[in-house]
Amino acid sequence: MIPELGNFSLVLALSLAVLLSVLPMVGVYRNNQLLMTLSRPICSGIWVFMVVSFSCLAWAFLYDDFSVAYVARNSNTLLPWYYKFTAVWGGHEGSLLLWVLMVASWTYAVSLFSRNLPLDILARVLSVMGIISVCFLLFMLLTSNPFDRLMLNTPAEGTDLNPLLQDFGLIVHPPFLYMGYVGFSVAYAFAITALLTGKLDAAWARWTRPWTNTAWAFLTIGIALGSWWAYYELGWGGWWFWDPVENVAFMPWLVGTALIHSLAVTEKRGVFKSWTVLLAIAAFSLSLLGTFIVRSGLITSVHAFAVDPERGLVLLAILLLVIGASLFLYALRAPVVKGSASYTATSREVFLLINNILLVVSTAGILLGTLYPLIHEAINGEANMVSVGPPYFNTIFLPLMAILAAFLTVGSISRWKKTSLSYLKQQLMKVLVCSVVLGILVPLVVTREVNVAIFIAVTLAFWIVFGIVRDIQIKTANKNSLVAGLKSLSLSYYGMQIAHLGMAVIILGICLTSHYSVEQDVRLAPGEQLEIGRYTFIFVGVSPVQGPNYVADAGEITVLKNGKSYLSLFPEKRTYRATGSVQTEADINVGFFRDLFAALGDPRGEDAWVVRIHVKPFVFWIWLGAFLMAGGGITAILDKRYRVRETKNLKAKTSEQVKASGSIDLLGEAS
Repeated sequence: MIPELGNFSLVLALSLAVLLSVLPMVGVYRNNQLLMTLSRPICSGIWVFMVVSFSCLAWAFLYDDFSVAYVARNSNTLLPWYYKFTAVWGGHEGSLLLWVLMVASWTYAVSLFSRNLPLDILARVLSVMGIISVCFLLFMLLTSNPFDRLMLNTPAEGTDLNPLLQDFGLIVHPPFLYMGYVGFSVAYAFAITALLTGKLDAAWARWTRPWTNTAWAFLTIGIALGSWWAYYELGWGGWWFWDPVENVAFMPWLVGTALIHSLAVTEKRGVFKSWTVLLAIAAFSLSLLGTFIVRSGLITSVHAFAVDPERGLVLLAILLLVIGASLFLYALRAPVVKGSASYTATSREVFLLINNILLVVSTAGILLGTLYPLIHEAINGEANMVSVGPPYFNTIFLPLMAILAAFLTVGSISRWKKTSLSYLKQQLMKVLVCSVVLGILVPLVVTREVNVAIFIAVTLAFWIVFGIVRDIQIKTANKNSLVAGLKSLSLSYYGMQIAHLGMAVIILGICLTSHYSVEQDVRLAPGEQLEIGRYTFIFVGVSPVQGPNYVADAGEITVLKNGKSYLSLFPEKRTYRATGSVQTEADINVGFFRDLFAALGDPRGEDAWVVRIHVKPFVFWIWLGAFLMAGGGITAILDKRYRVRETKNLKAKTSEQVKASGSIDLLGEAS
């Protein structure tokens, strides 16, 4: 009965989504206040029914209802309850349900926190969000229903959840990633609204920026959590492999980063309007492309869902509909949103444009490398399959990011509209000298050698950090005191600088751990040891361990530092009872400046095992930098200008709507 309730809730949510797609838009073109104001309660209804549906599927997992086919494929009675709950999104159908729930949540949030928007603008935005919901609800109900029953031969035990997914990473990674993916649908809806109305001005950019920053922050955290999950769960000690599924999450992040900066220029100077609209369309389109690639069965990856190609074709049709309709509308309306403000070749606008071009070119390079094997296979057949690996992506991506980091500080220091070269030289010469000096000294002090790649990375990182310090000095120079100056700076400014600081930390983390990590796979018998720098790893032996749904061989490795007892590591080799699957569980001692990583390989006789030992300096900084960037995005949306009252002109324009519907709160908080 509960699964049927969940399925019925999906049908009701679809019905309301159809109404949301049609009624508000009809209300706009007929100037019918009632139809436009219906958009908010409809959004509430969709969200409620999606929550009910999701809760019903969670109930089926928690109470082992194996008559539901999706539950039978992805759960087992031995599975701990918290993994039963996260198994809800552990497969294709359930993760799609989570995806649509996220769409409903974002739609509901826009209706709830956008009371400062003119009613006609809000109606169009919510209507576009409704169309997106309709597409995916139809796809789910017709091809990927998570509530389908097994009418005959209901199993007493489920198949089990993939052992790779029986981890804390499954609890946190997909929700954050999907919130980021789906969040770009809001920017997309605002872009389509701008094309429909022909009004793409500073107010539009101010409405769009908080939603875009929030989606970007969620996606940043989601990618960082996925990288961290792969690092400790897959047992190979890597944090990024340019896997196709990693790439499809990274591409909308790159375009979203460009969109954030383009929105800033549009709000401040009224330029890059067409560029901003295209980036908003591209960010959401790339999110849909990722959904298609992961679920189409076209690629092989530990991250991908095994789905038949026929359902992939439906997703491809949705993707083509979104991209095709958007670009067609853009072709019709682009002249209406064209900007006309002027600026010089050394203004902040130009440096931000350069950064955005670098981000888009990087995305194009990653997209080509990701899709090329599929295109090659389609043309030449399976016998001529090729693969594109890390060497290609590193060659394309790293130089472009180095150039971007160099322009980042110049863009922050430069001024809007016009900046002289003498001013930039005056402000940045000391920053450059200090960065180069530290780029040489830091590697010498740490390793007593200077590597060209390390020199460039450290120099760029300090270039960003010192640029932040110099910019703060410039902006607080005319204040009575440093404290007064710091208080005068806006939260959006602090958010920008925190995000830039996060990029500097990531640069250091990636480069230092890539060049200075020590990785060894060795055969060790009890009592034997391995020395890596200051650390001595002594293999004590292996003992059996019983888990809730697995048995394991747990190794014990004693670590000495400078000859003194330091800590112990306990990696495991697990065998899951339900399926017999074997899974490596690494043990990692996390430190601010280094990680000690140990994983068990295969037994080699006489109680000896293959043991993987890594000493990975500064790897923690990769995720620290990512969370700093996300924190910067969240800090920026707390800026008070996103919560101020609208202008008198906007009040006058919408006063009749207020009287007619009573639904617009111009004094309420902006999104």
